[in-house]
Amino acid sequence: MQDRWFTDYKPSERWPHYTRANAGEVMPSPVTPLCQKFTWDEGIIHGAAQGSCRASLYEPHEYDPVLPEIFGFFGGHFYINLSNVRMQGVRNPAVTVEQLDTAFFGDHPDVPPYVEHPDDAKPHLTDPIMAHLGWIMTRTDWPDLLDDRDHVNQVRNDRPDLSTLSDAELIERARSTLPDLVWGFDQHYMSSSSSGVAPGILGVIGEAIGDATIPMRLLAGLGDVDSAAPSHALWDMSRTIRSAPSLMALFDAGVDGLEQRLRSSDDAAAVELAADFDAFLHEYGSRGPNEWEISAETWETKPSLVLAMLDRVRHQNDDESPQRRAQVRAAEREALADEVRAKLADIGNDELSGQFEAALVAGNFMVFRERTKTNIIKTVHEGRMVFRELGRRHAKAGSIGDPFHIFMLVSAELDDFVADPASFGDTLAERDAQWRQLADLVPPFIIADGQVPPLREWPRRGEEGVQPAAAGDVLAGLAGSPGVYTGRARVITDPGDPGALGPGDVMVAPNTDPGWTPLFMTAGAAVVNVGGQISHAIIVSRELGLPCVVSVEGATERIPDGALVEVDGNTGQVTVLEVPQ
Repeated sequence: MQDRWFTDYKPSERWPHYTRANAGEVMPSPVTPLCQKFTWDEGIIHGAAQGSCRASLYEPHEYDPVLPEIFGFFGGHFYINLSNVRMQGVRNPAVTVEQLDTAFFGDHPDVPPYVEHPDDAKPHLTDPIMAHLGWIMTRTDWPDLLDDRDHVNQVRNDRPDLSTLSDAELIERARSTLPDLVWGFDQHYMSSSSSGVAPGILGVIGEAIGDATIPMRLLAGLGDVDSAAPSHALWDMSRTIRSAPSLMALFDAGVDGLEQRLRSSDDAAAVELAADFDAFLHEYGSRGPNEWEISAETWETKPSLVLAMLDRVRHQNDDESPQRRAQVRAAEREALADEVRAKLADIGNDELSGQFEAALVAGNFMVFRERTKTNIIKTVHEGRMVFRELGRRHAKAGSIGDPFHIFMLVSAELDDFVADPASFGDTLAERDAQWRQLADLVPPFIIADGQVPPLREWPRRGEEGVQPAAAGDVLAGLAGSPGVYTGRARVITDPGDPGALGPGDVMVAPNTDPGWTPLFMTAGAAVVNVGGQISHAIIVSRELGLPCVVSVEGATERIPDGALVEVDGNTGQVTVLEVPQ
């Protein structure tokens, strides 16, 4: 293996620190060349630069015009530019670097301390930043995001039969998604960068009244979270299954072959469920594990992923519905808000009271962030379906050895591939073999000062010698969603294979994204290896009322499957009470 992957970036001299924190949640495995060079380098990264400038936090001349220094790719792995993100804490008077580090990257000891650069402070941006902050703290709705949603839904509805398009027409359709990727991530940057405001202000409020749990409890039960919407639809289908003995029998026969049994059945309940399932796949088919990766399987491309989760959710009791959980948490949130108002009134600090009300409004950006992400993922998916068709037809024709090899192209090669696909066969096969080797390597959590270790120095997975936790061990993480819960740990590394996860079990996962969300309906609590205060696992756990702890390093390797654990979402501690013998 060479010391660098051929699509790797050159580290930024201006902003030289990078981190896998939060990045590991977005892109957990090595990124395919086509995903990086097409989806990110030509689309998403430019939207991020636009959004950061629109938020008045940065200026266009600060960025490289070809590859703005917001993200990074090293060893095929996706990184967030930590130095760049920290400018929000430097330039925004309402947020500190320390608060940003906690919100976006968790509490990890390897995060390098902030060192001021001469170009960091930009006093002339203070007024527009404060105006933008005022917009954040008064934004009760954001109609533009609904317009964006309508647009991406229409693109999906208008998708032609891709098998009838020529190769050139397929490439044209894929490229037509790029403006939507740029605009979508422009909006997503606006929502994502703004979503750190509420936790920061509420943290100050919590300190003032002596309750550190205030931020997480007041950012729960917000409602209308797009990434939770599929769970509500799946819940309804799970109740249909649970109430029909014929459907229960279909599922009892196992997930293997389940879709075929469902679709071939003439049972009235099965016919109705199949129709609901098709409607679900049309609406939410873009979702799935690793959904930012254009080559990844999603619910549309691999429906068994959904059926495997439905098989788990159908066992949950009716009184554990996500709607009921959300209602309970929303009521608790309202009651707590009144309690905090009363305590602030006793303190007599009108300024703090005003900040509190503004922070409650700014909490809406947690919801907006999930909406902008959903819009992007639907756009990514339209490109995915194009390239899957291109790979399918050329593998069938013998031009390439495997349909997946299409994702080993880079965007600059697409036209040449269409002109002479067979000439790429050996090159793509070789890249695929090398790309798969990257998955065996453990990427550095932090790349500091632009020093990227050569790939030969990266440790291989399984070589770290992680010691399993024993009874009495306490694993420290970041408090995400409040509450204390005791249950059996079920270590899940693939949401499409949830194994023995049953009602009330503690789900222990390496990372989560909306492709995991339905499993939260079965779990009693969640523990995740990575994540910060605005990570997906936390947002969904708060919405569904589950205690959650994130940023528990090596949780999936240290916590034995079947161990009895206590998850304290208030303190961020996970205590192993007993291990299976």
